[in-house]
Amino acid sequence: MNKNNVARIAGLALAAAITAGLTVTPAAAAGAKEKCYGVAKAGKNDCAAGPGTSCSGTSTKDYQGNAWKLVDKGTCTSIKTPKGNGSLTPIKR
Repeated sequence: MNKNNVARIAGLALAAAITAGLTVTPAAAAGAKEKCYGVAKAGKNDCAAGPGTSCSGTSTKDYQGNAWKLVDKGTCTSIKTPKGNGSLTPIKR
């Protein structure tokens, strides 16, 4: 997919969200991301899951506190899991 198509799709998605009355933060609209700890399922983290792991896909348990996933900026702490909300910093679990 080329850059023009990506920009066109992003614009259409933003327009659809506005039309539907959804709140879209400027950061989310721009595609900004942040690391969110404690929200990844086992083996689904994006990178760095602490000692004994190397990078993406190496977390060993669901919602591991030192494993992170990239999420839309401004949404991390509102993500709920069975072990609590996401965190912008590693969680001791």
